[in-house]
Amino acid sequence: MFSKQAKSGPKAANRAEAPPSLPPGNAADAQRRATPRVASLLSADLTIEGAIEGEGELQLDGILRGDVRVARLSVGETGHVEGCVQADLVEVRGRIVGSITAKQVRLYGTAYVDGDITHEQLSMESGAYFQGRSLKFQRPPAPIQPTPEPEVLAITATPVEA
Repeated sequence: MFSKQAKSGPKAANRAEAPPSLPPGNAADAQRRATPRVASLLSADLTIEGAIEGEGELQLDGILRGDVRVARLSVGETGHVEGCVQADLVEVRGRIVGSITAKQVRLYGTAYVDGDITHEQLSMESGAYFQGRSLKFQRPPAPIQPTPEPEVLAITATPVEA
């Protein structure tokens, strides 16, 4: 009733199919943002020696002898890390021998961790093994705002009689 009739013809069809134009430098960035990230998987039959760094998610079911720095790390039941781990989120179902630094750490019932854990949040299921220190992130204290001095409006002196 209130809709416009679409013009039929080649121009109308082309307009409907054409994606919005982006500046040339942003096409790759837009494509990267539009594509959902898939976790990288290191399967149980792999053994890697060396450091791994990335910005995404890593599912580790094999053996890693080296440090790992990713956004999110999930160590499966067959996974084993010998080295330092840094991530935003670490989920452990396998073994980690080394320190963990993460905002959030989850140790499931099959987890084995031998090393210090520095964290904001730490959760541990019954059955998980943890040998080391649990260190809470120390956020810097809020700066102390100086309190303003009271303003003196006027000083009057009155003589005191004895």
